Amino acid sequence: MSNKYGARKTVVDGITFDSKAEAKYYEQLKWLKQAKQIKDFSLQPRFELQEAFKKNSKTFRKIEYIADFLVTKLDGSKEVIDIKGMETKEFAIKRKLYEHKFDTPLKVIAFDRSLGFIELDKLKKLKRKAGKPTVKRGNSRRPSVVGKAGR
Repeated sequence: MSNKYGARKTVVDGITFDSKAEAKYYEQLKWLKQAKQIKDFSLQPRFELQEAFKKNSKTFRKIEYIADFLVTKLDGSKEVIDIKGMETKEFAIKRKLYEHKFDTPLKVIAFDRSLGFIELDKLKKLKRKAGKPTVKRGNSRRPSVVGKAGR
């Protein structure tokens, strides 16, 4: 069953991932840990972006961001990883709130069939660049036939 963005839930090692890309990245992290390229990693780390509060006798729930992975590198530094097929408006807001409140770097990664895992921002830049024509075209309303016969 896929969600509205086309991601299919995938089970690996008894763990259900939201997408095939997330499951694939999990397998890559397992390999990196076994090969002693990273110290450790954990799944679904939670970050409180805003605490719950009451105002005018109304209770507002906390805002929480749940990333996909927290990776501990060999030097002890940490990195938060989120696998995205596309960036939603909700995620863009949560990303800004996260970046404002936390120092641990947040890496948003996408899976591209030809490039493999790549940072989402870099992939978007490459796609924008690829979408631009290399030759500038003139006015598209101009007729393709030039001369008196074409008028």
